[in-house]
This record gives sequence, C-alpha cells and structure tokens, in this order.
Amino acid sequence: MKGKLYLIPNSLGHEDPDVYLPSSLKSLITSFRYLIVENTRNARRYLKSINRETDIDRITFLELNKHTAENELYSFMQPLLDGEDVGVISEAGLPGVADPGAKIAMLAHQKGIKVIPLTGPSSIFLALMASGLNGQSFCFSGYLPIKRNERVKAIRSIERRALEFNETQIFIETPYRNNALLKDIVTSCKNNTLLSIAADITMDTEYIETRTIENWRKGLPDLHKRPTVFLIGS
Repeated sequence: MKGKLYLIPNSLGHEDPDVYLPSSLKSLITSFRYLIVENTRNARRYLKSINRETDIDRITFLELNKHTAENELYSFMQPLLDGEDVGVISEAGLPGVADPGAKIAMLAHQKGIKVIPLTGPSSIFLALMASGLNGQSFCFSGYLPIKRNERVKAIRSIERRALEFNETQIFIETPYRNNALLKDIVTSCKNNTLLSIAADITMDTEYIETRTIENWRKGLPDLHKRPTVFLIGS
C-alpha cells in the first residue's frame, strides 16, 4: 500500500504555533519519518517549536527549493511508494500556494498517491479576507517583473483587469523590494483605484489597510523587509 502525502502548514512569522496551528495536528506533524522541506535548518526549528521533545535525528529531510533538480523529485516519491507517509513543509504558509510544493503534489497525483492538505494560515487568503475587496472574484499573480518598466506595465494591466471585471488582483514581492513596488503602484494607478496593503500577517506588527490610491499618496508605510501582500480592486 502506498503512503500518503501530507501538505503541512507553517507559520507566517509568528513564533507561537498555538496562534496558527490546530492542536489536533501537532502530534501528526511531528510523527513523520520523511519530510520534504525548502530549508532543513528552518524545518528543524519549526518542529521543535511545535514540540521540544521531537526526535529530530530520526527524520530524513529532503530539500525542495530552487536548487533542486527535476530528476531529484522522483526520488522523493520512493518512501511514499514504499508505504511511508511523507509531509511537505513550506518556508511559510501553505505548501503548493506560491510554493515549490506544488511540484510534489502533482507528481504524487501522477503516481496515484493520496494528497492530504492540512489546515493552516495563508497570507494570500488572510489578506483578501481583511481587505474589504471582492472575495467572489479574484486573481493571484504571484511576483511581478523585477525590471521597472516591465513592472509598471504589469501594474497597469492588473489595474485594468480589476476595474473592468471587478476582480481583486493579488500579488507579492520579495520583501526588500516592497517599497519600490509600492511607489510604482501609487504613481501608475488611477486616483480612485483601491489598494490594500497587508504586512506581517498574524504577527504582533501586523498592518492591514485599504485606501484609494489618492489617499495612499499622502503617506506610504515603510514595508522594507516585511512580508507583504498587495491587493488592487475597484
């Protein structure tokens, strides 16, 4: 019998797992012998935060990140094919959502392995919930282009779609480039377009606010190195 692939939620930055993780999942998360993770050191720290008594040394960590070769993914399937349950842990939030864990989930489906998502925090959906923007129709665009001229074109295209279809547009940026992106948004968008900024979600420094572009131009928050989700709507 094949094992099951469990998609395990991680913190969005809050250090206390009781804040974001259902207590019923803690024993399950620390029971796996094989874990697919983005960074082994961070995963070990995460498991210890859940239960300090976790025997980390009995766990085999398989790293899945931008350095992982495609052919390595097939070897990650072997414990599952041998009947072992395997967990996938993202660096933050939910595996498979703006995350390389999606590749493992797809491969598991192709191999006839059951994929089980576990409950946890998603910065994308928490930001949408709190924004006040349309939650019936929305689009997540991930990261926008790095080059400024291409980024501005993308922002204007996103705004057009938001205004034409009343579809909330959600996107993110590498935290150290947040301020540059925010400046491009407020200089490129129309006065009455709505922009919601959600930074440090679930943390003590959480900041979520929705205003028109015209109002944002009066003063911008400092988002440097703060995990942030941007949402544009009408």
